[in-house]
Amino acid sequence: MTSTRLILAVSLLLLISGNFTFFSHVLETYPWSTANAGFLLSVPVVLACEIILLTLLMSLLIPIRLTLSILLLVAATTAYFSDTFGTIIDAVMIQNLLQTNPSEFADLITPGFLLRFSLLGLAPVALVWYLPLRAEKFLPRLRKKLFLALGAVVFLLLCGMVFSNQYASFIREHKAFRFYANPIFPIYSAGRYVVKAGAGSHPSELVQLAHNVTISNVDGGRELTIMVLGETARRDRFSLNGYTRNTNPELARETNIFSYTHITSCGTSTAVSIPCMFALSGRKDYDSNADGSTENILDILQYAGVSILWRDNNSSSKGVADRVRFEDFQAPDTNPECDPECRDVGMLHGLQEYIDAQSGDILIVLHQMGSHGPAYYKRYPARFEQFTPACQSAELAECSDEEISNAYDNTILYTDYFLSRVVALLKANTPRYETAMLYVSDHGESLGENGIYLHGLPYWLAPDEQINVPVIVWVGETSDIDIHSVLSHEDLDNSQDAVFQTLLTIYEVETDLVSTPPGLFEAHEE
Repeated sequence: MTSTRLILAVSLLLLISGNFTFFSHVLETYPWSTANAGFLLSVPVVLACEIILLTLLMSLLIPIRLTLSILLLVAATTAYFSDTFGTIIDAVMIQNLLQTNPSEFADLITPGFLLRFSLLGLAPVALVWYLPLRAEKFLPRLRKKLFLALGAVVFLLLCGMVFSNQYASFIREHKAFRFYANPIFPIYSAGRYVVKAGAGSHPSELVQLAHNVTISNVDGGRELTIMVLGETARRDRFSLNGYTRNTNPELARETNIFSYTHITSCGTSTAVSIPCMFALSGRKDYDSNADGSTENILDILQYAGVSILWRDNNSSSKGVADRVRFEDFQAPDTNPECDPECRDVGMLHGLQEYIDAQSGDILIVLHQMGSHGPAYYKRYPARFEQFTPACQSAELAECSDEEISNAYDNTILYTDYFLSRVVALLKANTPRYETAMLYVSDHGESLGENGIYLHGLPYWLAPDEQINVPVIVWVGETSDIDIHSVLSHEDLDNSQDAVFQTLLTIYEVETDLVSTPPGLFEAHEE
């Protein structure tokens, strides 16, 4: 076989095996009819030509067998997640993958994935390397590749000219379709991620945000705040926010508990939302490279003398806690609550001893495993399986939407229990401290609405389920947080940008910052 014929054969396989979701979206928007028939027949031709051109371009840099192997493995992986969960593999999703922990990664490697990866990835790759290629001199081989590239360009131009009106609307009105073009968009996203990561090497010195940081001397009380960073919790699954199921039985019993009903996330993934909410820039101006080399709110609080502890039962702080005390609670040697998954409640172990050892204001950040999918059934102990039947598999295709929803709601029930234990710890310290709890989830989750599961879609394309997040505040009896201000802000539109100013307000920190995003409440009582 010649290399050009091999390129054609693999391109056809990639077109057929890797683009079910792409063609499904096209057919939903352009139903089969006499008027659309010609255009619809031209779409696979256009996509095949683009795959051929991508292959030829990559083969200029790396050998053809290696090029085809990469494309086949990328396409098989992308197709599984796109077809199963509606996932889009963009630069942010690649960042998520590189930053995930082994446990989260293992939940994604299901039997269904392995079967598809083997049949449509590994098997064709083995064939690519097994098939003998005809020995050709450089110039004849280059000539054939040029003719193949020219033919692909000619077909692209012909399709574009013949169906120009439909392609004009296709490109302008349905830009999201290109995110499912496989393996073109994943390869583009990988290149974009590499370029951005290379251009974003952080300077040796941090950019300082504030030069004058002081704590107000009006109130001499010591602050103790526990900030809980939720994982994958969506606002509409909290009964505190009107959900018909009682997913918050413990928190509902508490007094001075407040739930914000209109908060949106900075992103649709942990890798974006966590660093963004602690940054001054806010979602619209957030840049991972620039903000990664700039101080965040934890730095400012530390300058003011606040003792900060970050405990993590997730996939790290994403750089936010690099300059404060950090403790990993994902293993039994630190977390006493593992069965075998290490539970969020284990992060409370030894906290009282830490509090007793501090002499000033304290901020404790607890980063949950929370409701991370797709293996929702692993996120809670068996006694919290109150909503049944619950999906018992990370292979969501094996479960009904009702079973998936039940398992997810059980994770919220466990989060409710965890938050109630946080409140209990704070109550035990209320006589000595001005206590408060702030709970903020990093992003939401799709549970099958419109055929979409999990999270991580581009923000502008993401459904409300992925960006509407729960935010809960508990105020201790000795706290001087203005409860009237909290009440007046509960139903106002806001975002995770509010975290920065909210922490400044809680600790009564005064800085020379010109402006900050509005907080969850305005000021303390005098």
